[in-house]
Amino acid sequence: MAKSKKTLTFDGYLQALSDDFRLALERLRKVIHATAPGAEECVSYGLAAFRHNGRMLVALGATKSHCGFYLMSNQTVAQFAEELKSFETSTGTIRFTPDQPLPIALVRKLVRARIAENKALSS
Repeated sequence: MAKSKKTLTFDGYLQALSDDFRLALERLRKVIHATAPGAEECVSYGLAAFRHNGRMLVALGATKSHCGFYLMSNQTVAQFAEELKSFETSTGTIRFTPDQPLPIALVRKLVRARIAENKALSS
């Protein structure tokens, strides 16, 4: 999706999306905030993203055909391969559609895993 100057903010990124894609990503946004209190919203690599304790945590995005949940980690996607088998994945990325969203419990697990991974990197 083409991005304009409006999308230089997290909210701007979401506002540029169709209703179904925006709602799917807003749902993730709420789960991420609940799971990672204090996470800061930002824009990174042209995606709506979250920073936690000074490190990039996860990002959200959308194309014309799917939404993306970017874990910014090869390890986390591999770690949860079995639970992600019904979704298309690639290095650090999970693709889903608004009509087949990621389960909330799985999103929580993924975010917690990323927090733990970032904490280990800081030690």
